[in-house]
Amino acid sequence: MGTYHGSCHCGAIKFEVEADLSTVTRCTCSVCTKKGILLARVHPNKLQITEGEDRLKLYQFNKMVAKHYFCSNCGIYTHHNPRSNPAMTGFNLGCLDDVDTFNLKNIIINDGHNHPLDKN
Repeated sequence: MGTYHGSCHCGAIKFEVEADLSTVTRCTCSVCTKKGILLARVHPNKLQITEGEDRLKLYQFNKMVAKHYFCSNCGIYTHHNPRSNPAMTGFNLGCLDDVDTFNLKNIIINDGHNHPLDKN
């Protein structure tokens, strides 16, 4: 468990997260595939927007359960509340300062493409 600082590309959105990066996920749902991100999940109280909350935009699709947040200026996805567990917060590891996502190991693939909520 560590405390990490991150931001969007332009720096308008800054956040701090307390997280364990030993569990990293790549999701196959349509939006995560297009974003091409690696993510980790934490309880919402572990991620704090420290600057630019007013610059965040919300994107929702399909069942309108998941909430995907991105910077209204540069468009970088910073975090989301996943439909599989809306009480959690997923965040973009690529936004973290001093974390090289190309050196992360044991990446779990989440089959978001075949999510049970899509079968209703």
